[in-house]
Amino acid sequence: MNANDILPVVIYILSSILLITLIILTIKIIITMNKIEKVVDNITVKIKTLDGLFSVVEVATNKFTIITDKIVDVIAALFQKIFSSKRKGEDKNE
Repeated sequence: MNANDILPVVIYILSSILLITLIILTIKIIITMNKIEKVVDNITVKIKTLDGLFSVVEVATNKFTIITDKIVDVIAALFQKIFSSKRKGEDKNE
């Protein structure tokens, strides 16, 4: 036997091992992807149940923001009125 006879046998054996390894890895990847899909589906269902709660919180925060904006506007208008009347009084005294 010489190298011309042994080399193809070694290549065939190594390629067979590589093919078997790739098949095993592919099967493990498919199993892992199925598990990931189940987890994602579970998370999606749980998130959909929380959508109602988030919409209620959003409405409440929007109302709170509107109320606080109005309060700040009223306070700012009062301060502006107070300080502008003092300035007008100081301008009259001069």
